[in-house]
Amino acid sequence: MLTKKGAATRQRIIEAAADEIREHGVGAATLDDICRRSGTGKSQLFHYFPEGKEQLLLAVAEWEAGQVIEDQQPYLGRLTSWEAWGKWRDVVVRRYRRQGVHCPLGVLITEIGRHTPAAQAVTRQLLEQWQRQVQAGIEDMRDSGAIGREVDPVRAAAALIAAIQGGVTILMSTGSADHLEAALDLYLDYLRGGVPVAG
Repeated sequence: MLTKKGAATRQRIIEAAADEIREHGVGAATLDDICRRSGTGKSQLFHYFPEGKEQLLLAVAEWEAGQVIEDQQPYLGRLTSWEAWGKWRDVVVRRYRRQGVHCPLGVLITEIGRHTPAAQAVTRQLLEQWQRQVQAGIEDMRDSGAIGREVDPVRAAAALIAAIQGGVTILMSTGSADHLEAALDLYLDYLRGGVPVAG
């Protein structure tokens, strides 16, 4: 059990590692750089992460995954009206536009996940949790009659998460959130009308 001070130090190391990975990539992020950025020594780092870099990468993955969901609340957990969906859409776009190329989800998928199977599992759990919350919103709206009965909540939620991630990937490459906004808007139009999205 960590003391309050110990927990704060551990978190500082995790956030420093996340910053290094966002800026330089997993391969270039060294433990020395992480120590320097976090203001800790190697002995402290190995105290909290005795298995070294892979254990630290997993901790970063878990933290980044938590940030993705947390940043969308309370709207993600309350998708029970079109107003709530609109607010959630705006929060998602604002969040990713602000983060630009330094996207936690992008880091999880394109950086950390390629280096450790444990981090891949964290990413998979994140996407499943995210999809379940979107699916719950679709089911609630369908039950109330706001979304057509022909809409499959599972497939619609999966497609929406895929659309967001596609938009985020383009944003990370170009710095523009236009594709993300278009993807979200198109799928919200689909949910409102219950008509197939053109391929």
